[in-house]
Amino acid sequence: MSQIIEAMTHQQELLGKLQLLLDSELQLISSRDAEALINLVNEKQTLLDEIQQQDQKIASLYSTVSPEDAAFVAAKEKIQHQVEDCQYRTQINATAVEQGQLRLEHLRSLIMEVRAKESLTYDKAGKKKAGPKGGGVKA
Repeated sequence: MSQIIEAMTHQQELLGKLQLLLDSELQLISSRDAEALINLVNEKQTLLDEIQQQDQKIASLYSTVSPEDAAFVAAKEKIQHQVEDCQYRTQINATAVEQGQLRLEHLRSLIMEVRAKESLTYDKAGKKKAGPKGGGVKA
């Protein structure tokens, strides 16, 4: 019985670390620090692997505990709450990444629009015509 509670307590600690990493990830997404973000993602992957291993250990010990045991139920509920919180934070981070990509796409379209305006010329009839800037002089 104590083995599964110890394993679940360790899982809670790992999930707590994951929550902190997800907070740091959001800050790095906001600051657009790509190198630090890559390092954090690698660290997060290692932590997720550890969480998965711990989950398998808990699963192997599950048959040794009574599902009605108060300590087990409390630890299980806390872990479930932490997992839900990590999922929520992951959704927030995904939304932040998507918004950042949308901002970059908007900026790119603005730059393309400015370039198009710079290359705007007029034809013989005085109508606007997009074309290469300074097409050259023919003699």
